[in-house]
Amino acid sequence: MEKHYKTDGRYSYYEAGEGTPIVVLHGLMGGLSNFDAVASHFSEKGYKIVIPDLPIYTQSILKTNVKAFARYVKDFITFKGFDRVILLGNSLGGHIALYHTKMYPEKVAGLVLTGSSGLYESAMGDSYPKRGDYEYIKKKAQDVFYDPKMATKELVDEVYASVNDRIKLIKTLTIAKSAIRHNMAKDLPKMHVQTCLIWGRNDFVTPPSVAEEFNELLPNATLYWIDKCGHAAMMEHPDEFNRLLEDWLSHTHLKAH
Repeated sequence: MEKHYKTDGRYSYYEAGEGTPIVVLHGLMGGLSNFDAVASHFSEKGYKIVIPDLPIYTQSILKTNVKAFARYVKDFITFKGFDRVILLGNSLGGHIALYHTKMYPEKVAGLVLTGSSGLYESAMGDSYPKRGDYEYIKKKAQDVFYDPKMATKELVDEVYASVNDRIKLIKTLTIAKSAIRHNMAKDLPKMHVQTCLIWGRNDFVTPPSVAEEFNELLPNATLYWIDKCGHAAMMEHPDEFNRLLEDWLSHTHLKAH
């Protein structure tokens, strides 16, 4: 990934490939939303994959909310000179993608959500009383995946460091409140963008019922399931994730030519 990583003005981002832009939005903990396999696959298939670092912990507390992050994404898309993009978001990144689509529908050609928040927020707030307990944090990180081995020591260490950093903790709780406040249930029926939902059948963070609700409320959604899969489908089952996304892109005529 390093050789494709750029810093340009206020933005740091990964970029690879040429063609239709797919802008990828990560979740709260970047490590828990790893898009390496998506990036390497689609950058060879006629897409430009762009993964901006979202300013989750680096902006003032007044700009630490879903709406401000959505505006940041809009500014980034403008900065890159893209006309319309496909947005792909996991977890909080999915919520930001949805809110961006609500505010700037003219910028979004298609939407891909996997383990997205926006309807159901249990994920963030319940684990903080025990934040000093490494084993507890390790269990929380393992719960993100169907296979607990996916939660490597490096990844658990990242989560542990984040929840034990007082500023990051305050910002995480601020984002959690913002996510609840910006519930999308009333907005989704008005959002006619073509939407791909790829969901793990064993997602404990945003359970399968959430995917079904997204599928019901979004007028142009297609729902795909991945078995034996948790909250981060693109990490746990990258080949299947890529196959399903490619299938959807060709069916919705968003496929690169």
